[in-house]
Amino acid sequence: MQSIRTWAGIDVSAATLSARRWREGREEASTFSNDATGHRAMLGWLGRQARVCVEATGVYHVQLTLTLRRAGVEVMVVNPRIAKDFARALSTRSKTDAIDAGTLLEYVRRMEFIAWEAPSTAILELREVGRRLGELVHVAVDEKNRLHARRTAAISKAVVVDLEQHIEQLERRITAVETSAVRVIEADDDLHDLYRILVAAPGIARRTAILLLTELAVLDRNMTVRQIVAYAGLDPRQYDSGTSIHRPVRISKRGNARLRAILFMNALSAIRHDQGARRFYARLVSRGKQRMQAVVAVMRKLLHGIWIVLQRRIAFNSSILFAAALAQAEPSDSAIAAPHPQPEESHPQGRSEAKELRQQLDPAPAKAAPHRRRKSKAA
Repeated sequence: MQSIRTWAGIDVSAATLSARRWREGREEASTFSNDATGHRAMLGWLGRQARVCVEATGVYHVQLTLTLRRAGVEVMVVNPRIAKDFARALSTRSKTDAIDAGTLLEYVRRMEFIAWEAPSTAILELREVGRRLGELVHVAVDEKNRLHARRTAAISKAVVVDLEQHIEQLERRITAVETSAVRVIEADDDLHDLYRILVAAPGIARRTAILLLTELAVLDRNMTVRQIVAYAGLDPRQYDSGTSIHRPVRISKRGNARLRAILFMNALSAIRHDQGARRFYARLVSRGKQRMQAVVAVMRKLLHGIWIVLQRRIAFNSSILFAAALAQAEPSDSAIAAPHPQPEESHPQGRSEAKELRQQLDPAPAKAAPHRRRKSKAA
């Protein structure tokens, strides 16, 4: 490990980089443009023996961190929520770019350093293409919900026609972006291996596999199950104080919201079509858990299984994942009800955003499942 001479915090925005460094007992501040010229100037200002902390700001920090890592600078990328909580712990009352840079400087000097490892070019490209695919899917869901509402109202035919045309255009764009994502995956051997493991799992079709790989491929393969659960924001958050305040345990949600949304849809599909997931869910409900709590528990189970098979490069087997639930007698049918949220209750004709999004992500599994059952009976 190199001897560190400079510690720095960098607040990243679309156009500028506000930096604060500590070197030889002195603090100094400077501002740079967030482009190639500014990155080179930043590198010269920091020097090679530097340790830097930045916030994860969508895509705006990526090129800067790549430039610094290639030059040998040690980089840590922190969750913005963590940086915000740290600033609150420092009793920071104001918020400016310069103050945020100072907070990040204090963080990298005081807290445990976790180095950021630059993903491969293929993984970075998949992350961009996959997230664009997710954005288009959500836009299409919103437009389909609007179309249903306009058709029900039956006021303006022109609006209905415009929505239909926009949805058709979105479907074409979704197909094109999805095809681009598959090309990126097939061009990289490692991504292709991971992709084949995911699509072979029951209930995970091509689009869901792409979206899962988009969020998981960038992570350190040595992360533990506990760490990956925390990354997804599915870790339990307790709130107790004294003898009178005992709030219910909830998930922290301090993690990747995109990954949670994908897992939520996978859990709903698994509860309907996978016997092990259905029994596991039913056992929790029969024990008094709220339906949403049981769904979250299935989400965690699925994430455990997905992460382990991707680490070990083995096939996904839900019978192993839900072995304890399958080993016990199946609960009564009354405990196995449609999980919350129930799509049919939130829309006049049963088309809610949750149901539509599930159809958009995985149009095939619901049809494939009966075919597999018929085939097993014939055998």
